[in-house]
Amino acid sequence: MRALTWQGTEDVQVQDMPDPAIQEPTDAVIKVTSTAICGSDLHLYSVLGAFLDPGDILGHEAMGIVEEVGSEVTRIKPGDRVVVPFPIACGTCWMCERGLHTQCETTQVRGQNKGAALFGYTKLYGQIPGGQAEYLRVPQAQFGPVRVPDDGGPDERYLYLSDVLPTAWQAVEYAGVPENGTVLVLGLGPIGQMSARIALHRGASEVFAADLVPERLAMAARHGVHTLDLRVIDDLPENIRALTNGRGPDVVIDAVGMEAHGSPAAAGVHKVAGVLPSAIARPLMERAGIDRLAALRTAISSVRRGGTLSLSGVYGGAADPLPMMEMFDKQLTVRMGQANVHRWIEDLLPLVADDTDPLGVLDLRTHRHSLEEAPGAYRTFQKKEDGCIKVVLDPQV
Repeated sequence: MRALTWQGTEDVQVQDMPDPAIQEPTDAVIKVTSTAICGSDLHLYSVLGAFLDPGDILGHEAMGIVEEVGSEVTRIKPGDRVVVPFPIACGTCWMCERGLHTQCETTQVRGQNKGAALFGYTKLYGQIPGGQAEYLRVPQAQFGPVRVPDDGGPDERYLYLSDVLPTAWQAVEYAGVPENGTVLVLGLGPIGQMSARIALHRGASEVFAADLVPERLAMAARHGVHTLDLRVIDDLPENIRALTNGRGPDVVIDAVGMEAHGSPAAAGVHKVAGVLPSAIARPLMERAGIDRLAALRTAISSVRRGGTLSLSGVYGGAADPLPMMEMFDKQLTVRMGQANVHRWIEDLLPLVADDTDPLGVLDLRTHRHSLEEAPGAYRTFQKKEDGCIKVVLDPQV
């Protein structure tokens, strides 16, 4: 099969790789019809190479048609159309029974002191081959894949159930937006876009969102979001307080994470770590790694006293300095974590299947390419060129 592989820092290549096969009775093999590039894939592309090996297959947002199932898989069968959630979970352990599928005790990567295994996401999370490929082996398929209607509609109506939509839904859920509350979303990549739309759908009185990319701002504005252009706003916390009775919003959702602009020192560390040999870079990131914290510091400063921070942007630092005095003094609540995808599918599937498209899922993808064009698509997405907000790849073209 053809698959996108990591070869080095900012070097991904489409190569011939062995076809996946059933290895365990709980496996399935999926013919991938659509797969997406996630913002967190850019972390692998440029920062987290110390935890990858050349030839690792990337990608954790995939859907397709079931080709084969193991003897213990009865929920799905060959020919079914399915979405594959990015965490690999068993569905029956202590954590899964409590809706914490990203902490699944069956697939936890204990050797790295991490939670559940993830598709296409480094040694830290199990080094499981990812979905940016023609075919995908799915472990724990007795629980994992979600069957979706084979209604002839575009994949993109359902594809984002793999990550984007559950991540955004959890961000809003964790935020605990009060009745008629106000929300500020930092970052208008795919997660920020959908977080803003979901917050409005779930009853927020007003949703503000900040970014500095014109196309991202325009997309959010199309969906009723009050956009804040960081190219012209010098002091976002002061600006947002002026728009919210001098207090600040009830909730801030940080959908940026470690890629924040305005953190030059941490950006320099990331660049250095990206070119160091893995044996040196790995302990540096594990023990002394710091993130670009501009977005998180802005969130802490912007939210009202007694408010909530919901972090959905991925952070990877091991030694991040936080303004604990300010957080304590403002009496903030902070919630965060990888999305427990299966926990939110029941809420989301009826919305994406609705022909009226209440969350606007068909207005998210800006670029669709063949799998062979993926290396160029990574570069475009990383540089935010050509109005690129969301890239979907077609492995079957």
